[in-house]
Amino acid sequence: MSSITTADPADTAISSVSLYRAIWRWHFFAGLLVIPFLLNLSVTGSLYLFKDEINDTIFGYRYLVKPEGGTLSPQKLVDLAVTAVPGSMATSYKDPASPERSAIVTVSKDKVATQVFLNPYDGKLLDAVASDQEFNYVVKRIHSLALFGDFTNRLIEITAGFAMVLVVTGIYLWWPRQQTGGVVTVRGTPARRVFWRDLHAVTGAFAGILIFFLALTGMPWSSYWGANVNSWLGSHGLGYPTQLWDDVPKSQKVTSDILPKVGWTVEKAPVPLSDIAAAQSKKPVGVDVAIEAARAAGIRPGFDIAIPADAAGVYSAAIYPDDVAGQRMIHIDQYSGKPLVDLSYSQYPIFGKSIEWGISVHQGQEYGRFNQILMLATCLTIVLSCVTGVVMWWKRRPQGRVGVPPMPPRRSVYSGLWIVAAIFAVAFPLTGLAILAIVALDQVVIRLVPPLKRAFS
Repeated sequence: MSSITTADPADTAISSVSLYRAIWRWHFFAGLLVIPFLLNLSVTGSLYLFKDEINDTIFGYRYLVKPEGGTLSPQKLVDLAVTAVPGSMATSYKDPASPERSAIVTVSKDKVATQVFLNPYDGKLLDAVASDQEFNYVVKRIHSLALFGDFTNRLIEITAGFAMVLVVTGIYLWWPRQQTGGVVTVRGTPARRVFWRDLHAVTGAFAGILIFFLALTGMPWSSYWGANVNSWLGSHGLGYPTQLWDDVPKSQKVTSDILPKVGWTVEKAPVPLSDIAAAQSKKPVGVDVAIEAARAAGIRPGFDIAIPADAAGVYSAAIYPDDVAGQRMIHIDQYSGKPLVDLSYSQYPIFGKSIEWGISVHQGQEYGRFNQILMLATCLTIVLSCVTGVVMWWKRRPQGRVGVPPMPPRRSVYSGLWIVAAIFAVAFPLTGLAILAIVALDQVVIRLVPPLKRAFS
């Protein structure tokens, strides 16, 4: 004779409540810490989505020109830019993408880079602005908080990780549990807390996948995770095809050192050297010939070309358009005018292709206006989630206390969550360590310090 033992319903209920409360506390702490950063990411990200439109309207006076006759040679425009900033040296030239576009020459003086905007038809100076003060560059630096240093940039990396945690825990909290509202509909009126709870839950749940996507595809730019992943992929030939550099001498510089805009996958790719021996018998071919060589190779209009800084340098032409399929980079020997390395998106390994595609979609570029609007809607949803989260918390906050969700009845539920946090720490170290620190603070410090226990109960 055998017997079947079933779990005690009360015991199961306590375990379920414990898990729910533990995840609710995680969700609360994560949201409380990153709301200011998420608002910054959403607002600046929304602006950056429309960088081209901003350039063509607010700054159209320096980006747009009226086609009039023939254009001056690139070398002539480079010379005019250097003259406009006395004592400078030209470092790169941007080929106009269309007849209505200005030419942009970047010059350097005392280690300060300046973008010089010129009318390619008559050489008229349209504007000159320090590269690190250009509007969209500043917006991007504020977006990542890199403008304020490495520490704040690391905080943004932690925020991106926490955003993924918020999505996953938020969907768990939203998941239908026999309630009749708050799943796809919003109950009550703005005067009631349930209205803000439902608005927060429903919008977050339905936009969760897009929010998670934005957080994940923003990680490549992070100073710790992004830099280490880029280095690992590059060293294993998974980011860009390293074999293309096997038969050419390489300098100590990387692509991001010489070009104003590079793709994430190749920003740490080495820059080859020109044939030094040829310097004894040949003169550099010059900007005009190098540009013609790049065009003859089939690179799209609108590319940037880096100008060699010394006798061993190369001309490096590169373009990173809205659609990733058009990415191309060509390093050209400055004495022969022949390509040394020619790399296009189609040659990237699968990881490089995937990350570049994700970055392009993240920036609203890959699928035109639809992509822009979809990413803008996601940014606005994040703003809405932040606002509704604060209002919901304020309405439920008890007098004299923080209003943290209650501790779970059983502390043993944290065992599984500690494992989850540890796994997350391996995938995203900075975020994982921050999670472990918060859980430790919640389970040790807050529990053992009576004033904190009362405030956070």
